[in-house]
Amino acid sequence: MENKDDFLGTEPIKGLLFKLALPTLVAQVINMLYNIVDRVYIGHIKDVGALALTGIGVCMPIILIVSAFAALIASGGAPLASISMGEGNSEKAEKILENCFSTQIIISIILTTILLIFNEKILLLFGASKNTIKYATEYMDIYSIGTIFVQLTLGMNAFITAQGFAKIGMLSVLIGAVSNIILDPIFIFAMNMGVKGAALATIISQSLSCIWIMYFLIGKKTKIRLKRTFLKIERDIIVPCMTLGLSTFIMQASESVIAVCFNSSLLKYGGDIAVGSMTILTSVMQFALLPLQGIGQGAQPIISFNFGAKNKDRVKETFLLLVKISVGYSALLWLLVMIMPQVFVKMFTTSPELIAFTETSLRVYMGGLMLFGIQVACQMTFTSIGNAKGSIMVAVMRKFVLLIPLIYIMPRFLENKTMAVYMAEPIADILAVLFTSVLFIFQFKKILRDM
Repeated sequence: MENKDDFLGTEPIKGLLFKLALPTLVAQVINMLYNIVDRVYIGHIKDVGALALTGIGVCMPIILIVSAFAALIASGGAPLASISMGEGNSEKAEKILENCFSTQIIISIILTTILLIFNEKILLLFGASKNTIKYATEYMDIYSIGTIFVQLTLGMNAFITAQGFAKIGMLSVLIGAVSNIILDPIFIFAMNMGVKGAALATIISQSLSCIWIMYFLIGKKTKIRLKRTFLKIERDIIVPCMTLGLSTFIMQASESVIAVCFNSSLLKYGGDIAVGSMTILTSVMQFALLPLQGIGQGAQPIISFNFGAKNKDRVKETFLLLVKISVGYSALLWLLVMIMPQVFVKMFTTSPELIAFTETSLRVYMGGLMLFGIQVACQMTFTSIGNAKGSIMVAVMRKFVLLIPLIYIMPRFLENKTMAVYMAEPIADILAVLFTSVLFIFQFKKILRDM
């Protein structure tokens, strides 16, 4: 790493993107393991694994909401901090960091209170049945206590990556992921705690990552430092961060709404096995999206810094490289899912009935994945250059205008109503990519001209 802060504006794009994206990509893959390892272990609990896995699947919408609130602050604050650094205004970048930190603490307290009070009611609303509510509440009762660690780990790590410290960001995730993988079998099987053990392992692991991140941000190596002034929140600082982060919040929080829509429809048409299958499908989709987001997050500091420095050639070059890599990855993963879906499914369950059912539903659900790299690259670039309006439009179009209505429309036209529900996802993905591509072409050209 160079001592000068302007390496984001001077190093060759290909090498720089590789240097920043590779650790971030590794971090996202590790984070994926972090998120799905509980489900892998739980799905293999003797006798009750399939029901317990379905119960954890019902918890996922709540977990996504918690993560979405971290993204609301960090995904807007981190690019704006990078832009300020590109403009040579490190003081403003530090204020952004401090305001985001304080806001996340407040949000964590509110979320923890709500979850502890209304846990069971929310889970029943989100698709838990009389067979699965026990496992869902056991997991969420413990997970709720660790909300503040989840918030600060996800939120503050973005500010480490935004400065160009991609390896430190990767290590932050690695600490938690390795801890979780080690603790899960100990608590779940050795101590016979079941789903409670999985939740406990998760919050302990997140707390270790949180301690590491905070230590770095108050230390000497960071370029923007967290100081005691973080106790003061300034409206002019935090509102733009939340506005820019709104699109990512919508993307992640809407996953929760969509999960409820999917689970309720699937429970109606296909029963617990269809809801259990959906848990596996969303886990594989995470496998698809997290590396894409990791590549995008590696490109974000480069795009944001050079946008702030008014260097449009580097902004354009970074975006084009980001699109090529993202599309190549999504197309390759789509091909693997189509050829050997059983490899992905058997990671999560040993139930022959659930495996047979999910092999077919996975091919249907992931049908539009080959083009999804375009969607992620365009939305990440909108966020990186501070274009909140474009980013929000893209998020709202895919989730609310297309996907949610299709979940309820498709079963009206197909005989196999359960598979019709799954089919809503690829149709929405393909239509969303077409909309995003057209919008981005016109918006990006205008932005480059204005620069």
